[in-house]
Amino acid sequence: MNITTPSQNIRTDLAIERVNFAKAELIRGVKQEKTVENHVSVTRIVIPDPSVAKEIGKPPGTYFTLEPTRFQTVPEHFEEEVEVLAKKLRELLPASVEQVLVVGLGNHNITPDALGPKTVTYTMATRHLIALREMGIPIGASVCAAAPGVLGQTGMESAEMIKSICRELHPDAVIAVDALAAGTPERLGSTVQLSDTGISPGSGVLNKRKELSRATLGAEVISIGVPTVVDLYSAAKNGEDGGQGSVMMVTPREIDVVIEHAAKLIGFGINRALHPGLSVEDIAGLVS
Repeated sequence: MNITTPSQNIRTDLAIERVNFAKAELIRGVKQEKTVENHVSVTRIVIPDPSVAKEIGKPPGTYFTLEPTRFQTVPEHFEEEVEVLAKKLRELLPASVEQVLVVGLGNHNITPDALGPKTVTYTMATRHLIALREMGIPIGASVCAAAPGVLGQTGMESAEMIKSICRELHPDAVIAVDALAAGTPERLGSTVQLSDTGISPGSGVLNKRKELSRATLGAEVISIGVPTVVDLYSAAKNGEDGGQGSVMMVTPREIDVVIEHAAKLIGFGINRALHPGLSVEDIAGLVS
């Protein structure tokens, strides 16, 4: 979760909100394109200029904002939404990926922060499944999955644990899944953000931990997240002086349903992206 600097108005991890709230002169170098794919609204934002990135409060890179069926309800087009997420994830991953580490960040005991660990339960770990490949099942990348918990549970920074795993496995890419903070209530449980800029766990709730990035892990880091909390002060001020007040994070009443549906969509999307030879139906049978 990414924190604002004092010059920014809202606390949010979402690039689309940062850009929408930024002054017009600050977004001249930002490319923004909106499309609709399989009933899913997709906004692609590219922040190429480090100076503009500093003003907006998001690192340079590519961000996809997906707006699928709201996670408070049963999705009507689940398979189509999985395909869109998988397609966008493939666009962010390196061209050649043989080994991937999927990391579920967060605390499984706190529901709004449980998205990462829950997603790991829907992720196919295939590094050890040599027999499946020998049987002709179209397994793609060699995938490892981990939910390292949080500092208060383990006494270790999640970044320290992930760095150790990367040092041992040398993955081509790390996919980090984490709950995000939004600046407006409308984004809660209704948005998925993917980016190729890495991630700083916990910072959206003013608990910033060590970052996960190519610089720290030696591998490309793709982040995926869903906003599960909003800063009440930022929401009330609607972006005006939102960085100055006390912090009170609020979450939807149906947060348990949001986490379940969001984790399943992200997990299945990761599986489709890394194992394109498997259908959504195949994946459902393998992760059940």
